[in-house]
Amino acid sequence: MKSTIFIFLLLVTMSCQNSERKQIEQLVKEWTDREILLPEGPVFTRFATDTVSYTIQPARYKVIVFVDSVGCISCKLQLPKWKDLINEVDSLSETDIPFLFFFQTKNVSEIRHILRCDNFANPVCIDTADDLYKLNRFPSNMMFQTFLVDAGNRVKVIGNPIHNLSV
Repeated sequence: MKSTIFIFLLLVTMSCQNSERKQIEQLVKEWTDREILLPEGPVFTRFATDTVSYTIQPARYKVIVFVDSVGCISCKLQLPKWKDLINEVDSLSETDIPFLFFFQTKNVSEIRHILRCDNFANPVCIDTADDLYKLNRFPSNMMFQTFLVDAGNRVKVIGNPIHNLSV
């Protein structure tokens, strides 16, 4: 009897894993080569206080990072890891690859605090109107809210390299 229950649970677990894998494959298929639309005239700041003159320059590749306000923002961001990744990409790449951070939140003071604590001086866009999401309707799973896009803003890779190193 116990072995029958064990086999049943094993089959259910394997079935769930296959279902999750299929959902991920479908999501990747749906987003590959999809164009990410950027809002008109996004405002970028340093430490969520000082507006900076930052124009999104044409580049062969860009990384677009969308962070919504659901859950622990600091846990999602892991800004020290992003700083390390940006430095590594800059040192390995022959061309400049911009990282565009869009934070969807109404709690600007929390973002400001996180940016200061982590000394994250890269320009970020605080998207209080949620314009980027409205234009693109990103997946709800934070693991799939980061995109490597080409010069035409077409998705080449979807996934968060901070939370999944295989990306």
